[in-house]
Amino acid sequence: MSTTQDLVNALKAELKASNVTYADLARHLQMSESSIKRVFSKADMPLSRIDDVLRVLKMDFAELARKVADAQPLRAELTLEQERAVVADKRLLLLAICCLSQWTFEQMIATYTFSEPECVAYLVALDRLGIIELRPLNRYRLKVAKGFRWRPNGPVMQFFRKHVVDDYYNGGFDGEGELLMLVHGQVSPSQAATFVERLQRVGQDFAQQHLADQKLQVAQKRPYTLVVGMRSWFFAAFKDLKRDPEAP
Repeated sequence: MSTTQDLVNALKAELKASNVTYADLARHLQMSESSIKRVFSKADMPLSRIDDVLRVLKMDFAELARKVADAQPLRAELTLEQERAVVADKRLLLLAICCLSQWTFEQMIATYTFSEPECVAYLVALDRLGIIELRPLNRYRLKVAKGFRWRPNGPVMQFFRKHVVDDYYNGGFDGEGELLMLVHGQVSPSQAATFVERLQRVGQDFAQQHLADQKLQVAQKRPYTLVVGMRSWFFAAFKDLKRDPEAP
């Protein structure tokens, strides 16, 4: 969809929200109602006309552009090329994770050894990669969905398998709000798919709660990492004990 179409759609939504009809708009702009309808239906609207409509709505172009950006579909995952770019620089990956966790700019530079210019430069890089939309005063909007995940076999997950998994599982999982549970069983493939859907909902619930708790003070929160996995698998350490079904 073209940018002009996006702007026109946003204008339509704002007219509706403000209870401004095409007839009302035609009177303000001294045009016929049919001309207004034709301009909106063709989505062929010069910037001067968009400015005229914005004056009627008492909005500026920057506000309209933000609404267009907010209405764009969010990414469920990155492309392979985007992930490669993120994981190529460990500091960029760290700030990507900070952004996914909704950290503020102030939290980032207070917690890690980034100067303000360095942090801004990395945020600009994340903006160019389409992970965030960088806004004034070093604020940002995530351009990924609540259920966003790294590609299952992509560069970022390969990095985590190599550098993070052992560190994560070496913990005792015995602190407040911690759990490590290993359950084995045999179920039908259809039921396995049902369990996967339930686990995905748990991940979405965790992400929703994370967003809801953004209003809390830093001292009232603790960082947690939820890792969810389920696969059909045979433990390699036991493979030499497995009976060969083709043996006599």
